Amino acid sequence: MKEAILYDKRENGAVACRLCAHHCIIKDGETGLCDVRKNRAGVLWSETYEKIVTTHIDPIEKKPLFHYKPGSLSFSVATVGCNFRCTWCQNHDISQWAHEEQSPLPGQAIGPEELARMAANNRCATLAFTYTEPTVFAEIALDTARAAAPLGVDSIFVTNGYMSSELIDTFGPLMKGANVDLKAFNDDTYRQYTGARLQPVCDSIRHLHENGTWVEITTLIIPELNDSEAELTAMASFIADIDPAIPWHISAFHPTYQMTDRKRTPLDTLHAAYTIGKRAGLRFVYTGNAPGDRYESTYCPKCGTVVIERTGFQILFNRIVMQKCPTCNETIEGVY
Repeated sequence: MKEAILYDKRENGAVACRLCAHHCIIKDGETGLCDVRKNRAGVLWSETYEKIVTTHIDPIEKKPLFHYKPGSLSFSVATVGCNFRCTWCQNHDISQWAHEEQSPLPGQAIGPEELARMAANNRCATLAFTYTEPTVFAEIALDTARAAAPLGVDSIFVTNGYMSSELIDTFGPLMKGANVDLKAFNDDTYRQYTGARLQPVCDSIRHLHENGTWVEITTLIIPELNDSEAELTAMASFIADIDPAIPWHISAFHPTYQMTDRKRTPLDTLHAAYTIGKRAGLRFVYTGNAPGDRYESTYCPKCGTVVIERTGFQILFNRIVMQKCPTCNETIEGVY
């Protein structure tokens, strides 16, 4: 355990957590909505500190981050816990562990310095806090990011975007990149299927971008839930209003966890969403969970040249030179 960051003490031994947009008021002996931050006698503790449930070396494209050091490796780290209750969660066995299991929190004792060395020794360009929601294990993420920076390893978040503005500012330039799940563009959908709200996610996306974090956005397209033309148009317009160069990943859904009543997302739906994104002015739109689809690759938004060709998470070639298209010299935004 480690004492939590970003909380205030209240009357009668309660504490107010300022880590995420739920702003939990936690009584003595209880945990917040994430189930991994506990009030013990008026002190809030991170119960998952140095309890690492998984480490893995992934291509950065798997995060997915297509414009952040493409073709490089990312050292992925997670603890249990999440502040959402997504009924389609693909990692529910670890994200919902603390919520659903009655056993002690699992995890291997690995400290920040060791995690940073593991990333560097495996020649990873980035250290990704991912698989579950990194906001709820912010203490180990922050300490690891601080240890990794002098080793030349950048830290990135793969997140639902429900962190507080204070948390974003606390990480500051240490949070080099982030892929934010924008799960829908309807507050009722967020409330019913995730237990959260839409606006804080939108606020985080804007705040991250303003703070200089490289931002990419992923939307899982779920049939008859968030796939209407009106909703996708509103979502794409929101992203474009922040910055048309923010890449938008639109991924296919497959039935899982508590949502097995929906069909897989048809490829035609992904292609329709791609067209909507481009029509809204987005420079880079990608399809996901559709191996071999032509929209996995990066096209120059000016002349249409394929500047990075991908299949799945593998890069076949990268023609970008000094952030420019080799054909027309158009800037291809990103971190290379």
